[in-house]
Amino acid sequence: MDAKERARIKAQYEARGYHFPIRVMREAEALAVRKSYAEQEALAADDPSVAGAIKTYVNLVLPFIDQVTRLAAILDPVEALLGPDLLVYSAEFFIKEPETETFVSWHQDLHYWGLDQDNEVTAWVALSPVTVENGAMRYLPGSHLKRFDHQDSFADSNMLSRGQEVDIGDLEAEAVDVLLRPGEMSLHHGRTLHASRANRSKERRVGLVIRYVATSMRQAGGEKAAAMLVRGEDRYGHFALAPRPQGLLHPDDVARQTAANRLNEEIIYRGAGQGPRDRAVGF
Repeated sequence: MDAKERARIKAQYEARGYHFPIRVMREAEALAVRKSYAEQEALAADDPSVAGAIKTYVNLVLPFIDQVTRLAAILDPVEALLGPDLLVYSAEFFIKEPETETFVSWHQDLHYWGLDQDNEVTAWVALSPVTVENGAMRYLPGSHLKRFDHQDSFADSNMLSRGQEVDIGDLEAEAVDVLLRPGEMSLHHGRTLHASRANRSKERRVGLVIRYVATSMRQAGGEKAAAMLVRGEDRYGHFALAPRPQGLLHPDDVARQTAANRLNEEIIYRGAGQGPRDRAVGF
């Protein structure tokens, strides 16, 4: 990616709080990643330990996901936004099953993540076509410049952990649908308001979400969460740097993933008055 394109992405991102689409892999490559994950899902149907390991922090236990998080086509534009030293804070699959009622309410990610700064970028990589009908993400332009009050609903149909939501009122008319082809990604700021409707189609909507942070970031509560260095160097030591996965669901990696997820739940549910729900979280 040349300097002119990096500057264009940065200018649009800083003004709107997001940028899309960016092609990061060929469509066939994206579908191959989706197929590999489906194979792990099949294993998880018979093994609860596998099911838990492939929900969150999947880059810690699945080598093919670790490889995706290091693609230059993803890291180059992220570096343009955050600088040369990059950590993967987390990675997970966000899936909406066909003809289901679940949705995601308007929210800002960083409101609940317990990080001390805003130097975070979320890469949403499409592994299936993403359309209005199947529940594409929606962004509210410019919303990253303001902090909004959130309420917790814990509604069963809301895919978010706490059912956290922001009432945006008439601003809904300004929302932008994030339409993507397999192998394309969107980037959004951790303060950008986003949401998605239910999947009314007959096909799964599948995305891989990778959250990148600058190495200068830290958990505001003093926790040393797991993260993986994917570019540059870590001069700060604010996170517990995780090694690359040793193989598919290696026991040592699964133990690290389990601990990382447990700490993440403690942070997200802090002050909620209710514990984690057994559900797939997604945008």
